Amino acid sequence: MTRVAVLYGGISAEREVSLVSGEKVIAALRAAGFDVDPIEVGHDLAAVIAALTPKPDAVFNALHGRFGEDGAIQGVLDWLEIPYTHSGVRASALAMDKVAAKAVFMSAGLPVARGRMVPIPELEAADPIPVPYVVKPSNEGSSVGVEIIRGGDNRRAEIARAWKYGPSALVEEYIPGRELTVGVMGDRALAVTEILAQANSFYDYESKYADQGSRHIVPAAVHPEAYAEAMDVAVAAHRALGCRGATRCDFRYDDTAGEPGRLVLLEINTQPGLTPTSLLPEQAAKMGMSFPQLCTWMVENAACRG
Repeated sequence: MTRVAVLYGGISAEREVSLVSGEKVIAALRAAGFDVDPIEVGHDLAAVIAALTPKPDAVFNALHGRFGEDGAIQGVLDWLEIPYTHSGVRASALAMDKVAAKAVFMSAGLPVARGRMVPIPELEAADPIPVPYVVKPSNEGSSVGVEIIRGGDNRRAEIARAWKYGPSALVEEYIPGRELTVGVMGDRALAVTEILAQANSFYDYESKYADQGSRHIVPAAVHPEAYAEAMDVAVAAHRALGCRGATRCDFRYDDTAGEPGRLVLLEINTQPGLTPTSLLPEQAAKMGMSFPQLCTWMVENAACRG
């Protein structure tokens, strides 16, 4: 029987999400017949390494956010020569750094939002670009720290003074329209989902993980050209960063002036959520793949640099 260690929890702002993902993965892998060792990750890296001794056949990485999604734990597993799910060090680090990922996407000719890194004192002093615009950390996931500044909004200085994500923020043009996402498994895009946040104007942390926080329409009811473009761009982004396993690309789709509209790639997620409200499992299910089958596929495609 294949022995799989599941890493979950972690020390990022997304710890609670990872705990839920991990619990679902543990149950799914056991249902699929694997011998599963749950490893709840905390600040003690030595304890994690000890829990991985003797080496499992594979690690299912269910961590989200910094140190779990940014290449850090991937480097440890490469060093230990233990195959693990999802992307390797380089792709993980690039995807988590939104500025670096955007540079790669631009070089690959993919559509991205206009913007730049802005020092926090500059943001506090004045609008760095015309409103409306989006302020976000350059290295967090799950929409942690994301704010939208609109015309007449007086929160800019307050947001800057309360900023806790480093000396600068990524400021990008606000793209009106609709929220789309595309899951990729290997070299195949699964589907395009439209996300309708129920309580808020964008797909923030609460919309992603609260019960009934959002409604998903899959396949998305968008222009066929836009649908095909989203599928193609998701696979191209996956390849441009050198990702492996499963990823998910998030888009804004501006059809406010008519279709087929403008599609903009926001980011790629190398550790897509695996909670009851998550998008990748929902798309896989639409393709006829159960959650245990999805998790099994991830384990079967585990790899390491060693």
